[in-house]
Amino acid sequence: MGNPFCWVELTTSNLEEAKQFYTGLFKWQLEPFAGAKLPYFFVHTGTPPTGGMMPLPGPGVPTAWTMYVEVEDLSETCEKLKRLGGNVLKPKASVPGMGWYAVVSDPQGAVFGLWQQRKE
Repeated sequence: MGNPFCWVELTTSNLEEAKQFYTGLFKWQLEPFAGAKLPYFFVHTGTPPTGGMMPLPGPGVPTAWTMYVEVEDLSETCEKLKRLGGNVLKPKASVPGMGWYAVVSDPQGAVFGLWQQRKE
């Protein structure tokens, strides 16, 4: 079986407006994540949460939904991605107590994320 999609995340120029829109449209429950450097809200569509919302983390980051694919070894996957013509846009970063992520693109420029779950 292939690697599954495991998370979806909204980066937005107006977090408060996005929260109101999506909770009004889909009845999602939002839960603040206290461990984040920027305001971050888990999106609950059931249990456990299936995504998150946050303000734009820096210049040049668009308002967009990003999907994440789960991988066993994030560093190895990023190296393979580069060999296949992809680009690493945000190198491996830690989410304390949870795992690691990177934001990448395919050779045509489509952006997606990679996620490596922390194993206890």
